[in-house]
Amino acid sequence: MKGGIYSILKAKFLINDDAAKNWQFIIFLIVLALIMIANTHNYEQKTYRITELDKEVKELRSEFVDKRSELMKLKMESTISEKMEVKGIFPSSVPPKKIKVLKEKEKGFFEKLWQ
Repeated sequence: MKGGIYSILKAKFLINDDAAKNWQFIIFLIVLALIMIANTHNYEQKTYRITELDKEVKELRSEFVDKRSELMKLKMESTISEKMEVKGIFPSSVPPKKIKVLKEKEKGFFEKLWQ
C-alpha cells in the first residue's frame, strides 16, 4: 500500500511505458472539466440576465399602473371641466338633443306627410 501511494505521488504512471493510455484519459478528463466550467458560466450568465429582466418587468408594470391611474384621473369629467374653465369653456347646463339622420326613402316619405 505504501509503495502504491508513493508511486502515485511521484506520478510514475505518467512516465511508464504504457503512459500514453493514461495521458489520453487525463486529457479527456481535462476536456470534460473545461466543458463543465463553460456550461456553469453560461448558466450563471443566463440566471443573471433573467434576474435583470424580472426587475425590469416589475418596474415597467409599476410604471404602467401609475400611468393608467393618471390617465383615469385625466379622463374624469371634473378634471376636464377644470382645465376647460381656464380657457373659458364651461359645461352645458342644457342636456344635449339627439339628432336623427334619415335615409333618402324616409325623407321622401316624411316630405309627403308634411305637404
